[in-house]
Amino acid sequence: MLTDTKVRNAKPRPKSYKLTDTNRLFLLVAPGGGKLWRWNYVYDGKNKTMAFGAYPMVSLADARAKRDNAYAILSEGNDPGVAKKLRIEANLEAARQTFEKVAREWHENAKAQWAKIHAADIIRSLERDIFPSIGDLPIAQLTPPLVLAALREVEARGSIETAKRIRQRISAVFVYAIAQGIATTDPAEKLGAVLKPLRKGRQPAITTLVPLRKMIATAEQDYARPITRLALRFHSPSPQENDNEYRQDSRPPHHVHCRRHVWNARRTGRSADAAQCA
Repeated sequence: MLTDTKVRNAKPRPKSYKLTDTNRLFLLVAPGGGKLWRWNYVYDGKNKTMAFGAYPMVSLADARAKRDNAYAILSEGNDPGVAKKLRIEANLEAARQTFEKVAREWHENAKAQWAKIHAADIIRSLERDIFPSIGDLPIAQLTPPLVLAALREVEARGSIETAKRIRQRISAVFVYAIAQGIATTDPAEKLGAVLKPLRKGRQPAITTLVPLRKMIATAEQDYARPITRLALRFHSPSPQENDNEYRQDSRPPHHVHCRRHVWNARRTGRSADAAQCA
């Protein structure tokens, strides 16, 4: 039986030699001074050898633990060498299944049920707000704190409702992953309760021209769908000192054209182009 002192003091020789331990575990000492743990076993009538690493990175106690684990697998009728290779491959495959990869698969699978503009908006929201922070992480290793941190970044810029929508989309990705056997839990499922609440109550009306222009300009720069920007223009007439001064006849022809364009887009279901009301 080996001891730590024997292993530590083993010197290289012109040829490789073995220092044996119990249950067919041995230390292979190479001429160059390397010390390698090996274990011999028999499976299906064939002699085989497993490598357990190099000393001192793998201590004598560690090597014995690896031998015992391998022997337990062998006792169940499985080849421990093959089991090790399968375990390594499973770990590599899990690392390849990143959140971004699975999210894109989910989107491709589900987008037929959405309008093209809505489908594009969904994937853009993930590309903009989620993929940069957790997209390259294995989906099976994501935890609620990691997902919450990504959503907090969205909240930090004031996009409270957007954060809630994105949480729902992340949860949908995990439901898809669970069905595919890629993940086992949904870390986004319970996060809705800890996200910031939406502001309730009436919002103050904009009654002066300068703030109105700023609000419309901000909306035009937002990642909104064209139909959304058109609807905003439709519902945002210029402020007047007297509401009675705003009459349908006073609207410029351009405003009437914009209103008709929005109505036709909604009625036919076609995508509206904001440029037509510019």
